[in-house]
Amino acid sequence: MPGGRARRDKRNGLGLTAQNLRTLRALKTPARIQRFIDELEYQYASTAWSPQRVLRERKGHCLEGALLAAAALRVNGHRPLLMDLEGVRDDDHVVALYRQHGLWGGIAKSNFAGLRFRSPVYRTLRELAMSYFEHYYNLRGERTLRAYSRIVNLARLDGEHWMTAEEDVWCVPELLIETKHYPLFPDKVARALPRLDRRSFEAGMHGWVKH
Repeated sequence: MPGGRARRDKRNGLGLTAQNLRTLRALKTPARIQRFIDELEYQYASTAWSPQRVLRERKGHCLEGALLAAAALRVNGHRPLLMDLEGVRDDDHVVALYRQHGLWGGIAKSNFAGLRFRSPVYRTLRELAMSYFEHYYNLRGERTLRAYSRIVNLARLDGEHWMTAEEDVWCVPELLIETKHYPLFPDKVARALPRLDRRSFEAGMHGWVKH
């Protein structure tokens, strides 16, 4: 009901239901947040669900996992920050960012084992992005990561109710796409990249669920 939503907005400033707010506040560390989104069913769908919708459905994909992680970080005192990783012949990957002792870490949901959590040990966003390089490949074994974005602060989209909307929050991926991206290495380097070896390929596919 509109009145109920207004009361929730006034009470916690985020629009979350009391139950969902308690759920997110219980995820007090980045590691706990990662475990929670790991347990969500991975869905293959062209959707952009808000964190509140993901909490209700208990499933989501890369973007939706990152949004939920950003919301959990926010209610526990961090800024809701995202970074987009851009691939070629592959999907982009979205990482929720956090910072501890001046160093960056990341939280992410993925069907690939190596594209998820990063401890806060990276001095720059480029260092953090490069940590995903060897794990970022397509089903042909091609290393596909090429660029990373500037930080996107989701507080910019509070007016779009990105945390609670029932409709898809396409404003988030649109903003990520529009944000400036930085190449990780020159094109001539990319053209010479070898394919992943079989052992590394199979290790990264641990837990992968076929669509």
